[in-house]
Amino acid sequence: VHFSAIQNDGYKSLDEGQKVSFTIESGAKGPAAGNVTSL
Repeated sequence: VHFSAIQNDGYKSLDEGQKVSFTIESGAKGPAAGNVTSL
């Protein structure tokens, strides 16, 4: 996941195993995660 897709406020990072929701978007290199939010 590219940090720009993470929608959380503040420092944009994810922890291993963290549950998230996301949309699938068309990126320059194929499908990519977008609108990533923590659950």
